[in-house]
Amino acid sequence: MDINLFDFYLPEELIAQKPVEKRDESRLLAINYGSKTYEDKHFYDIIDYLKPGDVLVRNNTKVIPARLLGIKEKTGAHCELLLLKQIEGDNWECLTRPAKSLKVGARVSFGEGKLIAECIEEKEEGLRIFKFIYQGIFLEVLDALGKMPLPPYIKQQLCTNDRYQTVYAKFEGSAAAPTAGFHFTEELFEKIKAKGIDVVDVTLHIGLGTFRPVKVQDTKDHVMHSEVYEISEESANKLNQAKAEHRRIIAIGTTSTRTLEANYKKYGKFYPTHEATNIFIQPGYQYEAIDCLITNFHLPKSTLIMLVSAFMDREFTLEVYKHAVNEKYRFFSFGDSMFIYGK
Repeated sequence: MDINLFDFYLPEELIAQKPVEKRDESRLLAINYGSKTYEDKHFYDIIDYLKPGDVLVRNNTKVIPARLLGIKEKTGAHCELLLLKQIEGDNWECLTRPAKSLKVGARVSFGEGKLIAECIEEKEEGLRIFKFIYQGIFLEVLDALGKMPLPPYIKQQLCTNDRYQTVYAKFEGSAAAPTAGFHFTEELFEKIKAKGIDVVDVTLHIGLGTFRPVKVQDTKDHVMHSEVYEISEESANKLNQAKAEHRRIIAIGTTSTRTLEANYKKYGKFYPTHEATNIFIQPGYQYEAIDCLITNFHLPKSTLIMLVSAFMDREFTLEVYKHAVNEKYRFFSFGDSMFIYGK
């Protein structure tokens, strides 16, 4: 499809620069894609749209301070590394800037030598494999020297890093947050569970596949970068039981959606595994795993708006987005939310 089919007008002032004070007081656009109707609500109202027996699936990945600012040894040039994915041991795939000067053998120093990154492999589009050299525990060194990898459209630093995490973040490894989960509080989860709704965790460590921009004119030419996900045996069993009993499976966010759809497409059921996926969901894709979707408002021409368009029709998606713009909903990571359902 032509990438311009997923474009829409978005005033810059609607790009949220900071989260709302209380997570569940963000706005919610509740969308029935079956009747093609929608209602303006607040996120705490989502409890009214959930039914006993529903299964909420959340991505419990935790963002690491993956942005490192350092000095190239020998030249003293400033360099930036964004850790995307652990390959093995102390070897990480990183997005680099400036990439042209970072060849195999180049070394970058962080924190006056407390952490050294040596380039051991060059890949395309600014990607490099680095071996990290340090004393102690890597994640502790990273906590001391790294910065939270806020998206480039967010111009302000956060007062506390925990607002770029979900309240259920558990397993460290992401270069970005599963932002659809930002709206949930512990208190809201208590109400949800009290209503007879199950909560199931999966893990997908977010890397370039989720936030990489589409640079091709025809979307079929876009190649997703692979990301690692995990589904436990307990989670797979609960999901398979829900599917067998025709209960709704509701994905919190596009990363949970891609995890579930990739797994179900491959195995014909939910299957416990730890592996990589580069699934690309766009119009024409037939959903098999999920019934409903909770997600934020996404960038024009992004793979994420394509995923939503595949779920509820491209033209209707653009109509919904036009409504959101007119009603001044807040967009992107710290923005407002949609709940998309049809039954």
